[in-house]
Amino acid sequence: MSNARTIDLNGDVGEGFGPYAIGRDRELIPLLSSANIACGFHAGDPRTMRETVERCIEAGVAVGAHPGLPDRAGFGRRALALTAQEAADDLLYQLGALDAFVRAAGGRIRHVKLHGALYHMADRSEALAEAVAQAVRRFDPAIGLFVPPDGLLERAARAAGLKTAAEAFADRRYGADGRLLPRGSAGAVLERPEEAAAQALDIASRGVVRTADGGTAEVRAGTLCIHGDSPGAPEIAAAVRRALEREGWRIASPFAP
Repeated sequence: MSNARTIDLNGDVGEGFGPYAIGRDRELIPLLSSANIACGFHAGDPRTMRETVERCIEAGVAVGAHPGLPDRAGFGRRALALTAQEAADDLLYQLGALDAFVRAAGGRIRHVKLHGALYHMADRSEALAEAVAQAVRRFDPAIGLFVPPDGLLERAARAAGLKTAAEAFADRRYGADGRLLPRGSAGAVLERPEEAAAQALDIASRGVVRTADGGTAEVRAGTLCIHGDSPGAPEIAAAVRRALEREGWRIASPFAP
């Protein structure tokens, strides 16, 4: 087992708030090796953060922060106009909020993964990418950052001396350019567990993904994401994990000790 290939399986969790439950976190979290916990801007609230942190620590899943834009109505998936300084301030605010619950539970934040529109905006703007990387470094230079492969955010993170893990998606369709199809496109979200499992294997074992036009694109990944707000997220995660382990992959966080 010590010679097994290793890949991370991450999921976005803790995205309910108040009386609203979003996602099946109780079922999903034990199937993951890394959890990205919403920090209160696009989703989440103090009670949800505390409960999700405690659930992750109990399951032995690496705790990560999932900060987003201050857009609860749009679930953080709409681009907003903000300066690089505003992005850095918002990021540090959210990291501090989650960190309080993680420390109180006896844990430590192991990684950061930006949510939704902020994730894509930071990979397309040098100023935003640098602001994010510097904010994470100031918060804790020892934690890692999940990044789109070969983009501006990965470059800025490495320049800041941060550890990175290139991320690909088991449950999202890719276009011919190797980028995710926009969520409004037909077939952009993979809902069948066996389809997501096949895509995860292609990415992990071959470094390629089948695209919407029937071709293939190269995708480099050290971590595979499953979106926790998808109705069938636990079934998808279970299928992906089974498929990877059957092919000899060890599922583990890239940043946990």
